[in-house]
Amino acid sequence: MTPALALINGKADPCISPLDRAAMYGDGVFRTLKMLSGKPLAWDIHYRKLASDCAALFLPCPTEAEFINDIQCLFAAHGDGVIKLVISRGVGQRGYAQPDPLIPTRMAIHSPLPIYPADYAVNGVKVRVCDLRLSAQPLLAGIKHLNRLENVLARLEWDDPDIAEGLLLDAGGSVVEGTMSNLFAYAGGELFTPDLSCCGVAGVQRERIMFLAETLGIKLVVGSLKVESLLAAQELFLCNSVIDIWPIRQLQEKIWAPGHLTHQLREMLRKLDD
Repeated sequence: MTPALALINGKADPCISPLDRAAMYGDGVFRTLKMLSGKPLAWDIHYRKLASDCAALFLPCPTEAEFINDIQCLFAAHGDGVIKLVISRGVGQRGYAQPDPLIPTRMAIHSPLPIYPADYAVNGVKVRVCDLRLSAQPLLAGIKHLNRLENVLARLEWDDPDIAEGLLLDAGGSVVEGTMSNLFAYAGGELFTPDLSCCGVAGVQRERIMFLAETLGIKLVVGSLKVESLLAAQELFLCNSVIDIWPIRQLQEKIWAPGHLTHQLREMLRKLDD
C-alpha cells in the first residue's frame, strides 16, 4: 500500500468534505516549511505564526503536539520534503455563518522537495512586475490565509521559463511581495522590505532575515517601496521557507551581480538550519 501523502485530523485520508469551509470559502490559514533529516525547519516561528493567524481569524488552533505528531508520521513515511499545514473552520452548511459547533479541520500534506536550478540561489533569478494589483484589507494583512486567488491570477500572467517570479504591487503602485515570496532591497547601507500593514503575507523567512540583519547591525527599514527604488538598489533578493534566498539578477532592463549581503544572509540562514 502506498503511504498517504496527507493526514486529515491525524488520519491517513487524501480527501476532505466538499462542505469543508477551506473548499467553500478559503476559510482558514496555512504554513509551508521544509523537513530535513527529521527536523521541521524554523518550527517555533511557523507554529507561532499559525497560532497568531488563527487568532486573527477567530479560529481555534490545534496544539503544537498534534502538528508535531502529524509531521513525524509524514516524515517516517516519506523522508525529506515540504510539509504544508492547514487549518480550516471545518465542515459547515451553505452560508457564511460560523458552524455550530465549530470543529476545525487540521491537515498536514507532504510534497517532495522542489527541484529548482542551482543557479537560482547562486547567480539569481529574473523577475517581472505583475499587472494584477493587490487589494487592501488590513484585517487580513500579513495573514497566510487560504484565499490566494490574487496570487493564482498573477502567476497565470506569464509562462516564460526564464522568469522565476512576479512582483505584486498594491493599487498605489508600491511593491508588496512576490507571488510566492517576500522581497528585500539593499541600498545605501540599509535593508528595505515592504510594509505589509494593508496586504501581503508576513513570511517566516522574512522574519528570520529581519532578525539576522539586525544582528549584523544593518538598519532595517519597513515601508513603501516603488519599482524605481528597486531599480536603484545595490542588491535585491526574494525569500520564502522553501527557496531560502534567491538573489534577483534582472528586473526590467536592470541587471545585478550577486551581492555580498545576500550571500552572507543566505549562509547565516543555512547555519541556523543545521
